[in-house]
Amino acid sequence: MSDRMVLVEGIGKRYRLGGPARMDIRKGLAHNLRALAQRGGEHFWALRDVDLELRQGEALGIIGRNGAGKSTLLKILSRITNPTEGRFEIHGRVSSLLEVGTGFHPELSGRENIFLNGTILGMRRSEVKRKFDEIVDFSGVELFIDNPVKHYSSGQKVRLAFAVAAHLEPEVLIIDEVLAVGDLEFQRKCLGKMQDVTSSGRTILFVSHNMSAINSLCRRCILLEHGAKTMEGETADVVHAYVHGNDQEASGVVDLSGSPVTGDGAARLLQLRWVDPQGNTLPRAKVTDAVGLEVSYEVLREGVRPQPVVFIHDSEGDHIFTSFPGIDVAVGRTVGRHVATLRLPANLFNEDTYFASLWLATWLPHKVHQVHENVINISVMDDLASPTRSPSHYRIRGALRPLFPWDIGVRQGTGDHLGS
Repeated sequence: MSDRMVLVEGIGKRYRLGGPARMDIRKGLAHNLRALAQRGGEHFWALRDVDLELRQGEALGIIGRNGAGKSTLLKILSRITNPTEGRFEIHGRVSSLLEVGTGFHPELSGRENIFLNGTILGMRRSEVKRKFDEIVDFSGVELFIDNPVKHYSSGQKVRLAFAVAAHLEPEVLIIDEVLAVGDLEFQRKCLGKMQDVTSSGRTILFVSHNMSAINSLCRRCILLEHGAKTMEGETADVVHAYVHGNDQEASGVVDLSGSPVTGDGAARLLQLRWVDPQGNTLPRAKVTDAVGLEVSYEVLREGVRPQPVVFIHDSEGDHIFTSFPGIDVAVGRTVGRHVATLRLPANLFNEDTYFASLWLATWLPHKVHQVHENVINISVMDDLASPTRSPSHYRIRGALRPLFPWDIGVRQGTGDHLGS
């Protein structure tokens, strides 16, 4: 018997643009026929001619920019929407985690939703009961398990939804970028659980903008661009092509003001800019340059005190560091627009392209209001005058190349040992 779990052949999805054709019985048949004819040509392909195949125990990463068709593909494979063309096969039970709280009934408690989801997945009540304590323990919402899910935060919904999806032993697990809502500790738990899932012979399709997570979980990856699969292969190669394919688009500024408000609607990012010490936009820099990341955002609701949280990744998708203003810093405490700038010293970065992901988060109580992954990058070039440059012209290894102080002296006496 074949160990092939997922087969996709020529999948495409076409959507109509705009609303329905306007019919008016007062204007006669000819007018309405013209309206229908004109309406028929307004469409776009969200996905076109995509092929892929997964074997038992494989984890496939799916990456690409926003609007590339990643979520559309997962919705088709989850049978939420039908393809316009092509076909697919999935063998075994499928569990999908595509949006926060997908499949949860808001009026039911967390406990009741666990059993409801298990039933939807085809599990017997005895099977769900056997896994119940493990699910609740993993989710970390045991104190609220008997409260209605409508009172859960988005992070709590994600925790419980992922715990249910991963512990009810589906043969195929489909996960969209929902883990970004959870905190970093929970993301690590999720990645560990997904690695356990694949090692036990089950199959995962994983969409994420977190290249470090894709690298750690998936050996194979596909890249989608404008609805088409443009690359498939070893994850490191595909991630490298994706990351460096955006280099030419780096302008030093990203305008997010036209994006819809996401998350809980309490705050939103407006603009990001790489800047020099004088405040000029900086599309690229040298290793000897001091740079800043200027974050413009808007507080939309009274009573929240969001701060920008910056995550810096290198071109391989590895997380380099996290920075935020500090719990006691008075930023974002009033409704309206705010600007905060992260200042990074000269002689910090190595020669590479660095990517920033942004959260708007309140710390006490902890709440993530909005997330943008890999939303802006900066290319850092070497400098012949850099004091951190290798005298022998070898490339210095590492994501960072900081200039640290050294105390240089001569030890007195003979026969002494360092550290004695």
